[in-house]
Amino acid sequence: MNTNRFGDLEVLCHAPRGAQIRPTPLLFVHGAYAGAWCWDEHFLPWFAAQGWTSYALSLSGHGASRRGHALDAFSIDDYVGDLAEVIAKLPEPPVLIGHSMGGMVVQKYLERGDAPGVVLLSAVPPQGLMGSAMGLMFKKPNLLVDLNRIMGGGSPQLESLREALFHQPIEQETLLRYYRLSQPESHRAIWDMTLFNLPRPALMHRPPMLVLGAEHDHLIPPDQVMMTAATYGRQAEILPGLGHGMMLERDWPLVARRIADWLLERDL
Repeated sequence: MNTNRFGDLEVLCHAPRGAQIRPTPLLFVHGAYAGAWCWDEHFLPWFAAQGWTSYALSLSGHGASRRGHALDAFSIDDYVGDLAEVIAKLPEPPVLIGHSMGGMVVQKYLERGDAPGVVLLSAVPPQGLMGSAMGLMFKKPNLLVDLNRIMGGGSPQLESLREALFHQPIEQETLLRYYRLSQPESHRAIWDMTLFNLPRPALMHRPPMLVLGAEHDHLIPPDQVMMTAATYGRQAEILPGLGHGMMLERDWPLVARRIADWLLERDL
């Protein structure tokens, strides 16, 4: 694994080492409260082993990327600018793979640029976060309160992180490590995703798109994933037995293999 500096942005990269190197690189975009590290746990080395040059960026204010001003000053448009900045410096246009907030960033990027393909993993739907927030308010109000505490830089219980991200068993030591790697999110970006800067499908490029959700996702539940797919004329696939943090779940290979099969079907 190499850590590159794309200007002030942290970009992790895993290059394939075998004889077969696939022509299209992959660029992974993390969700709220996270950083490029969430892809480095499993996905970056796995996809590199399958022949794809695999990158993951930390958006501004996240990981080791630029922190020139307060986190709450960063908007979704700033994050889209980060994505465009990295894409412009890659040798070939990448397939964009976005999780949760990262899926929203990818959708907003498509208003200004195209891609060989797009994968949305439990992405914030183009209709915004309001539907998910209302569902949490009625079904899991304590989890909603704790997520707000995370966003403000508070110290929620590990059990709340487990409930938010995972359906499958996870070792306490691993959960604690993820908790320490997590961070607050920009209030401005959250408001952008809720109401103020939603995707405009009529203005978007329409590359090949795979829309995946998780059966036991409390944050972006299957009905929200289906709404995203319907907006873009796609059929959502809901993967069984997984929670929101699907790239970190015990059965993460189920997700990786589905993405890889989809890429191979399109010679990407």
